[in-house]
Amino acid sequence: MANWLFKSDPDVYGFQHLEKDKHAVWDGVANAVALKNLRACKKGDPVFIYHSGAEKTIVGLAEITKEAYPDPKKKDEKLVVVEIKCVKRLPRAVTLAEIKAKKEFADFALVRLPRLSVMPVTDAWWQKILKMSE
Repeated sequence: MANWLFKSDPDVYGFQHLEKDKHAVWDGVANAVALKNLRACKKGDPVFIYHSGAEKTIVGLAEITKEAYPDPKKKDEKLVVVEIKCVKRLPRAVTLAEIKAKKEFADFALVRLPRLSVMPVTDAWWQKILKMSE
């Protein structure tokens, strides 16, 4: 099992939309590295939902419910989607600034590769972020 972070513009499809919908097809990923990460997602993997744009915060938890398959809206077989379900909103959002302030996150893709939209999260980082959200 792996942990993931998915970025989304909250004005386009934020955690509030996932809470309302309960489940969603996660699409719109075009970057080669992000697509590789999306293909590695397995059913049951936990996901942090991160609001990009002005917010720059990890706001909620989701879970992979269906592994990668070709995006039915696109004609390019390289583009894939996964399906996720809403788990819960974090008790307190964790900001990018808070994460950057901690030395242990120096190698985290969220800090190093700010434009990457799908990234792995180590178990240690996952637990630390959950603790920070309390």
